[in-house]
Amino acid sequence: MRGPLAPSHVPIARSRSERFDDFVLDAVDRLKPKWGGQLSAVEFAVEDVPPADELVDGPGRLSSDPIPFGRAEPAVAGSPAVVVVYRRPLEARARDRDTLGALVHDVVVEQVASLLGLSPETVDPGYDDRH
Repeated sequence: MRGPLAPSHVPIARSRSERFDDFVLDAVDRLKPKWGGQLSAVEFAVEDVPPADELVDGPGRLSSDPIPFGRAEPAVAGSPAVVVVYRRPLEARARDRDTLGALVHDVVVEQVASLLGLSPETVDPGYDDRH
């Protein structure tokens, strides 16, 4: 028998990358009530892994984590601001689905905070409780 194992409308039919995209969209939706105006011009994206030039290797770098979980790029010359979340490093760090959702939310909060020049606690008051 060939074909899908489950109907397309049930959660099991969604791929890991589609479920990850949903976590990012959920995180953005949770921020919109308070920050919708600022986020309306921001594009959110998911990439599997960070580019090689973002990886920290050696003592000259200040980051405590050699693999970034996301990045924020401010708007420049007609291009909108962008927040990118890296799927594979977060999936490797998470022990289950709930942990992955919380990690994705934290990364989105951190990147939005960086983009807006605010602390993560200002963007999401619950952020401090998780750290």
